[in-house]
Amino acid sequence: MSKLLIVDDEPKICELIEKYASFEGYETETAHTGIQAVQLCRQKDYDLIIMDVMMPELDGFSATREIRKTKQTPIIMLSARGEEYDRIHGFELGVDDYVQKPFSPKELMMRVEAVLRRLSPKAENMLDVFDIEGISINCVSRIVTVDGERVQLSPKEYDLLLYLVRNRGIALTREKLLNQVWGYDYYGDDRTLDTHIKLLRKQLGPYAGHIVTLRGVGYRFEE
Repeated sequence: MSKLLIVDDEPKICELIEKYASFEGYETETAHTGIQAVQLCRQKDYDLIIMDVMMPELDGFSATREIRKTKQTPIIMLSARGEEYDRIHGFELGVDDYVQKPFSPKELMMRVEAVLRRLSPKAENMLDVFDIEGISINCVSRIVTVDGERVQLSPKEYDLLLYLVRNRGIALTREKLLNQVWGYDYYGDDRTLDTHIKLLRKQLGPYAGHIVTLRGVGYRFEE
């Protein structure tokens, strides 16, 4: 049974998520401040964290930054704000998904399932190393280097890059990328994909041009 940590300063929202999570078979624990969430993560291990952005004392971004110092637990961020800056900031911190309030509890549970399934051991691609120009991807260690220097990719950035590379030379539609990288039951929008492509190109530096935009279609990785 997967264990979720639900972090939100609104008790009613925590209760709502707990209700749906329990129905789906998840074990849950709640925290109402960012400080409390950080403390719990230092003491215990969770399979996934649902984290609100706006909280007293320590906001969700700061709490995520502290948690990431010791744990790589997948995080789904909740926010009443939909600005692109917030989404980019969250993804730069290594957040796995971003859900805007008000949200559908059923959709949130589907996203939780998609993230957990994607990160399960069965989903790993083992014993593969890709070397393309100055980019090196080691699938065993999930380490990516650019010109010999290791780059810090979020879990989703890594999965997106690996899928693009495995299918290099193929025109990949936006729907295909969202389905394969985020999960077949993903109910987000294209901005999530565009944001990750933007961050990924930034990480690849001089090799950003390998990811080609196909206007009206999607993207293609070219050698």
